[in-house]
Amino acid sequence: MTEILNWRRWDERVSLSGQPTEEQLVKIRDLGVTHIVNLGPHSNKGALDDEPGSVAALDMDYVYIPVDFENPTEPDYAEFCAEMERLKDRTIHVHCIYNARVSAFFYRYAKEGLGGDADEAFALMDGIWRPGGVWAEFIGKPEDADKPNRYLGYEY
Repeated sequence: MTEILNWRRWDERVSLSGQPTEEQLVKIRDLGVTHIVNLGPHSNKGALDDEPGSVAALDMDYVYIPVDFENPTEPDYAEFCAEMERLKDRTIHVHCIYNARVSAFFYRYAKEGLGGDADEAFALMDGIWRPGGVWAEFIGKPEDADKPNRYLGYEY
């Protein structure tokens, strides 16, 4: 699925990416995915016009947790964790616009011992971006809070 922006495999049942197109949603469904979890607000540039409708038309379930990139919150993360628990036996795809929000959420999830390996989750995230500012605080790296967000291929 390399044609999908920042596509990554978390484990055998969970994949992550930036915003898939309508055509890419079909390919994701064809992998056996039953649930799409979107952390990117519908108002973001690049978001699909009607992602809930597109996902429903493909006979998948849609979960929407719009995370403000400038202000990721503890309630956002708690809702994400609750959905990960609820969907623990399902094949899911989690995305946002760039896979920055998603990779940070999964890193924190692994770091807190909720699933996955923290070092692997960090490497996955670091292969996309290095959070600074509010995101550094959010993932528990306050030593990077005074740095800007940096993106692979641009700032490092």
